[in-house]
Amino acid sequence: MAKDLLKPRFELMTPGPTQVAENVRQALSLPCTNPDLDPDFYTYTEDICKDLESFFHTKDHQALVLSGEGILGLEAAFASLTQPGDRVLVLDNGVYGKGNADFVRLYGGVPVLYTTNYHEPIDPEKLEAFLETDHDFAYASLVHCDTPSGILNDIDTLVPLLHRFGILTVVDAVSSAFGMPIDLTRTPADILCLGSQKALSAPPGLSMLLVSTKAWDRMAHRKTPIASFYANLPAMKDYAKNQWFPYTMPSADMNGLRQTLNNVLEDPEIFARHHALAKATRAALTKAGLTLYERSGFSDTVTVFNVPEGTTDTAILSGMKAQGILLAGSFDVLAGKVIRIGHMGENARKEKLQRTLRALQKVLTGLQVPLKADLEQVFTASLAEQDL
Repeated sequence: MAKDLLKPRFELMTPGPTQVAENVRQALSLPCTNPDLDPDFYTYTEDICKDLESFFHTKDHQALVLSGEGILGLEAAFASLTQPGDRVLVLDNGVYGKGNADFVRLYGGVPVLYTTNYHEPIDPEKLEAFLETDHDFAYASLVHCDTPSGILNDIDTLVPLLHRFGILTVVDAVSSAFGMPIDLTRTPADILCLGSQKALSAPPGLSMLLVSTKAWDRMAHRKTPIASFYANLPAMKDYAKNQWFPYTMPSADMNGLRQTLNNVLEDPEIFARHHALAKATRAALTKAGLTLYERSGFSDTVTVFNVPEGTTDTAILSGMKAQGILLAGSFDVLAGKVIRIGHMGENARKEKLQRTLRALQKVLTGLQVPLKADLEQVFTASLAEQDL
């Protein structure tokens, strides 16, 4: 007897993957075509990419969609830019920022880590002072929102700063894009990396990138071949003109992506809603006596608080699961130390966060964690003050 299909057991309030809207689930079940042979599919993909370019306010970048979770897009950026021996500046103020050094090494580059306090965003003035003494880098990598900690870096300032020193930039915006505004005319990242399963609220499985003309030029003038087939951006560059993909694209996932983009494009309050909900969530936690991990640089897509004394992350997460809600712990240097609440994409809804905070109040009270205020009440009052 065939096993029953997996039924959803939990409400996902994690910083990705996020809940998928019903109209996206329906789009995933539309009839599939042969994406290699159907000429309309190439036009369909190109239209999606044009909408991505428009959403991020650029005429100087080409959008691409890759068949693979957000890590593929990141790896493809590093694989396509890095040549053996390249010095690459890795801005490190979080687990993901530090992790970019592994991609650099994997493709023969030499990572130079600029490491700062993990509780705060990168200080542009201090980075500028560093660059005055050393700016001989092929490119730099930085993370907009470092998901494990929730730290948000000011890419509007950092990217132009790096460009002033002639340094190309790879920006990981996987967990910030679509929940926070990114304007590539103001923040001209040379490769902006996105994922489907965060604030866009599509299923895991797609990476999106926006690639500048300068980045394409660097790839075109490589002295060594790209050491990857699947993570090779030039192989995908001319798919529309050549009517050829280097590998078969997932047509069902593209249907889901089309619908999620429509949802975002038809939601004029998307950024204001994310901002208000994030502010209210932080207010609820802090007024209840919990402490945030970040000292500054707060993201609108994820809130991270320290595990209170007298309990553990496992106890809190297990208690929330018993309430039917998934939150997230963290990993690497933050393993066991923090709890993460995702309020991005379909998670960024007032009612969902009210339920989450109501359940968190119950769980923490049951664990004998003293709270100074009612989480849900403070959250709701904060939203009222913000007219949401």
